[in-house]
Amino acid sequence: MKISKELITGVIAILAIGLLVAGVNFLKGSSFFGGDDLYYSYFRNSGQLAPASSVTINGVSVGKVLSVDYIPENITDKKVKVSFNISDDNLKIPKGSHVEIGSLDLFSKGMLIHLNSDISKGYHESGDYIDGIVASDMIAQVKSYADPISQKLQVMMNSIDKMVTGISAFWDSTATSEIEGSLKEVKIAIQRFGNAAEEIEGLVVSEKVKLTRILANVETITLNLKKSNEAVKNIVGNVETITDDLVTVDFKGVIGNAKETLAGINDVLSAAKSGEGTLGKLLGDETLYDELVKSNAELQDLLNDIQVHPERYIHFSLLGAKTKGVPIKNSDEKKLKQLLDSIH
Repeated sequence: MKISKELITGVIAILAIGLLVAGVNFLKGSSFFGGDDLYYSYFRNSGQLAPASSVTINGVSVGKVLSVDYIPENITDKKVKVSFNISDDNLKIPKGSHVEIGSLDLFSKGMLIHLNSDISKGYHESGDYIDGIVASDMIAQVKSYADPISQKLQVMMNSIDKMVTGISAFWDSTATSEIEGSLKEVKIAIQRFGNAAEEIEGLVVSEKVKLTRILANVETITLNLKKSNEAVKNIVGNVETITDDLVTVDFKGVIGNAKETLAGINDVLSAAKSGEGTLGKLLGDETLYDELVKSNAELQDLLNDIQVHPERYIHFSLLGAKTKGVPIKNSDEKKLKQLLDSIH
């Protein structure tokens, strides 16, 4: 059977058309032979998302963006419609999940699917609308970080400006003259310190001999103390012995005897004061005092008369003549002589 050229040409044309359609679908992001699940999502803005951008889950590409369209008649503020597909037949998107337009790397944009961990509500079917959000781009993030820093820098610059203004106000001609005067005073003070140092140096030189003598005397005293160390030890030992002897003395017994003696004296004095005993009678009897005074006066008169007229009382005869006057016994004569001796 002979195949005509027309049939061959038709088959090739059909295959070419099929390959063209498949290539176009592939370039659009669909699978080569089609049959992918299609989903939609609305956003406030496109976030510079372009068709054929990748759709990823945890960094793994699972689909492509098919179209990004502006829908002005949408009643909400989300007027950007994005169509995308999922080429993985085994992937199911749980209800409650959302998609996000964001950066896949530093140079490309894409869609990131955030799956809901709760699958109790079921899964989205092909053709459903999934909630979408637009992540802030890198410029917005940098701006969010830079704005507070910029504000702080502005405040700091204002503070620096005020400080510079204050320093400029201070650093006028008056402040300059005051600083120059202060420097002159510092110079004068340093010069005075130098003069004082020279005077101190001269004083040290002049007094060096005296200091040497003083140190020599101190050394001599130290040597003498060292030589007298043994004598000082003996003195300390003697003092310690005396202290031990004083400690061992029966002070308590001596004080007790003294107290008893003082008590006896107090008793005698108390008795004499009350007129008891011989001493009390002598101290309290005025008659005895008067009689003693009277007797003393009479005795004095007698002695005076004996001295003036001894012949009235004593007469000795060498020839055996008679005795004149009052005769005195030998015993009375001895008593009289003792009395005269005691008076003289």
